[in-house]
Amino acid sequence: MADQHNPGAYRAYRAACPNCGAAVEFRSAASASAVCSFCRSTLVREGDALRRLGESSELFDDHSPLQLGASGQVQGAAFTLVGRVQYAYADGRWTEWHALFDNERSGWLSEDNGAYVLAFDRPLKDRVPQVGTLFPGQKALIDGRAWDVASVTTVHVHAAEGELPRPPLAAGTATKAEFVIADLRNDQDEVGTLDYADAAQPQWSIGRAVRLAELKLTGLREGGSEKKLAGRSLECPSCGASLEIRLDSTQSVTCGQCKAVVDVSQGVGTDLAHYQQNAVTEPQIPLGRVGTLKLGTPQPLAWQVVGYLERCDLPAPGDGDEQTFWREYLLFHPTEGFVFLVDAEDGWSWARPLTGVPVVKGDSATWAGARFKQRWAYRAKTVYVIGEFYWRLRRDDAVQVTDYDGEGANRHKRLGREQTTSVGGTGGSGNGEVTWSAGEMLDAKVIATAFGLDPQATAALKRDAAPVAGGKGGLGCAGVIILLVLLLFIVLLLSRCSSDNCDQLRSTFGAASAEYQQCLSSRSRSSSSGGSFGGFSSGGGGHK
Repeated sequence: MADQHNPGAYRAYRAACPNCGAAVEFRSAASASAVCSFCRSTLVREGDALRRLGESSELFDDHSPLQLGASGQVQGAAFTLVGRVQYAYADGRWTEWHALFDNERSGWLSEDNGAYVLAFDRPLKDRVPQVGTLFPGQKALIDGRAWDVASVTTVHVHAAEGELPRPPLAAGTATKAEFVIADLRNDQDEVGTLDYADAAQPQWSIGRAVRLAELKLTGLREGGSEKKLAGRSLECPSCGASLEIRLDSTQSVTCGQCKAVVDVSQGVGTDLAHYQQNAVTEPQIPLGRVGTLKLGTPQPLAWQVVGYLERCDLPAPGDGDEQTFWREYLLFHPTEGFVFLVDAEDGWSWARPLTGVPVVKGDSATWAGARFKQRWAYRAKTVYVIGEFYWRLRRDDAVQVTDYDGEGANRHKRLGREQTTSVGGTGGSGNGEVTWSAGEMLDAKVIATAFGLDPQATAALKRDAAPVAGGKGGLGCAGVIILLVLLLFIVLLLSRCSSDNCDQLRSTFGAASAEYQQCLSSRSRSSSSGGSFGGFSSGGGGHK
């Protein structure tokens, strides 16, 4: 008889591990592989017997709230998480959970740029592009449907656990075999994944974004939303100060004492990659502050500031040295993931990464029934960061950015596209990522109220108010004279941009002003990785 709390238990199968003798249970007759929970042997079913392929590596603790045995529902269909595969690539690791439904259908629950995607394997009826022929930004035809290639990543299976529908490639061998995984998106808000572990017969799956709150999950890991390194001492490799990591998805963190950027994407060890950066400014919204805002969710939610970035564009040859600077705040919610709060010259906005891709024709784009017009196309980078980030930050990494403004009744809406390149890998298939974001403009007063900022800080948030504006938004004669004098003053200061002059600009225009930022950048530029409107360049792809 089946256990009502255990989907798939009608056809449970149990056998002894050939290595240690421990009982290994299969909840589905269709499952082909499992990892022994006692000796970590990777096992394959052959009729009524189990064959050992080797020993799986120890799982990297991703501190996810998910765990084996957790259960939930999707559109009334119950499922249980019975296995997981952990992949490793140049920029870190990510986990895909095997979700077994009560009708023995298998699904995959995985993270996608701070959100979650639930995908199901699909049969391939037609031939697919060969491995090595795909690259980010390319159009591809898969089973008669058009897709945009979002990322191409060279990976290997780091470890596996529990029950799986097929054996993980090389998970039980000493040598980790590398292969390519390509993530694709379409205008139906779907995510497609081509897994080239078997290059002759790639695995194909299609999924959609899901909200953990809607899955009605039970049996989650206690304290999984916080990243606590129990029994380990994590010190800054630059100055030795203690590093505190709170988020389960953190790939990079900055030292609170020396401001070094520390890479924790490969796990916590004795030799953490890091780089120094020059201290620039402190964020106007303090890290750790919580604000209640409605940012693309049905109801307002409490968002916490966990990261802060200062970014700039990279002038093209012939454009001179003038640069534009802007600031971004990375906001986090335990079940909704991440959102970016953007502070630019034309005001404030929010942005969230998309799982799908807009339809682009020329300089126009369409998404969710709204039309957008291309405004800017440029290269950009990040010059300063504080806090924790779910992507790996590298010095001097640049991204290609395209910004779109909404038209007509949707003029308050925004779209952004960023394309990165990624290091490492032997796939020869252009490792990197294309990510789209969507969001809307926000009033500075709304932000100030949400985060409980004092009146002085509230006034400093306003970017779109022109102090010399007159008439119907234009400048009067007095305004023109004042503006010319002000511009002359800025030019004189920038021409003598020493440390003292930068301090003078800071006291005159404020620490977060573009004038102060440009003075600092002309004196000394220290950079990492980043982008524009959406600001979410991850250096990896898709489910990472």
